Amino acid sequence: MSIAPLFTADRCALVVIDVQDYFLAKLPLDWRKPLVERIVWLMQVASILEIPVIATAEDIARDGPLVPDLEKQLPVGASVHDKKVFGLCGQSDILETVRKTGRSECVLVGLETDVCICHSALGLLDQGFRVAAIEDATASPPPHHEAGLRRMAAAGVILTNTKGIYYEWVRDLATHAHVQSRINLPTPAGLTL
Repeated sequence: MSIAPLFTADRCALVVIDVQDYFLAKLPLDWRKPLVERIVWLMQVASILEIPVIATAEDIARDGPLVPDLEKQLPVGASVHDKKVFGLCGQSDILETVRKTGRSECVLVGLETDVCICHSALGLLDQGFRVAAIEDATASPPPHHEAGLRRMAAAGVILTNTKGIYYEWVRDLATHAHVQSRINLPTPAGLTL
């Protein structure tokens, strides 16, 4: 069976990794708000399209919780996994949650591109998932973001952006109209649909 070139809403899970103030504070100030806005927006789109959302926060006791704007977007009853490893596949409860979705594709957003995003992406590839990292919804302090993207691309992770994954998920005008009628957030700054 050949793999479809586009990611599909009914095969995807959205994995939100370590969007905590501790990590956001390392980024240039002008990156922080737009990054969070894009991730929140993608989480709401995923919810509308019934794409499972899995969230992690690294060492919550030390580094703090998932930022409140993202926590509000989590599905009812969803919990944030307290991640004690860099690559989420190294923690059995998180990997089991990803597997339980029944989805074969994982879309990764969050922090930091060259460590937790990259390690998680490579681990998920090794576990047989097809993986995309969203370039404008992941970040690391410069110059590490670009290094993480290069490392993932070399390993076979698909790199795309918020607009790109949105249109892969919606696929047609009717679904686009449905999502736009239900979303209650402004389109993130710099994102033209």
